[in-house]
Amino acid sequence: MLGLAKRVGARFLLTSTSEVYGDPLQHPQSESYWGNVNPIGVRSCYDEGKRTAETLSMDYHRGLGIEVRIARIFNTYGPRMCIDDGRVVSNFVAQALRKEPLTVYGDGKQTRSFQYVSDLVEGLIRLMEGDHVGPFNLGNPGEFTMLELAQVVQEVIDPNAKIEFRPNTEDDPHKRRPDISKAKELLGWEPVVSLRKGLPLMVSDFRQRIFGDEKDSAAAASKTF
Repeated sequence: MLGLAKRVGARFLLTSTSEVYGDPLQHPQSESYWGNVNPIGVRSCYDEGKRTAETLSMDYHRGLGIEVRIARIFNTYGPRMCIDDGRVVSNFVAQALRKEPLTVYGDGKQTRSFQYVSDLVEGLIRLMEGDHVGPFNLGNPGEFTMLELAQVVQEVIDPNAKIEFRPNTEDDPHKRRPDISKAKELLGWEPVVSLRKGLPLMVSDFRQRIFGDEKDSAAAASKTF
């Protein structure tokens, strides 16, 4: 893709990730932090793949003059996500709607920051239309433990939803929160949609798709008999 951008003179956007910071020793994470990543762990292909992509993008920028823009995207949620994609917000929402226990890995004290999709889109547009290469953290600085996220999902969907604890996954970062000072200063960007405002919009979409699909399946099954 970088070669194509070179040939046609395009501006290249790399959607990198907060995972480049690994299990951070700096909190919150600023773009100047180099990270704390296990290069041979179970998550390494993603972490190191994105770090390598940033390296290649900067090499093409410095060596060949390619216009690149690098965004480090933190956890993002919203309508039309894959229902069973394994991400924590979609997991909790789908489980609560289906009356299944919310699965929390480890003690639930690990933290994440969740931004609504429209905030991310606005940040990416400003990045691409601006003059700054980046990298830029694009995320919501509001920080929640996994237990706090589960409680918000309970408030929105079902106060009686059960929480089920399971063993934690390997190399799961303990903390994740963006320092967005650079994006505020150079892009004039910061998120405006809080979790409690954005989550109901996602829940409405998931409810329609989950129960709409079930009705469609039931109707199709009834026609076969």
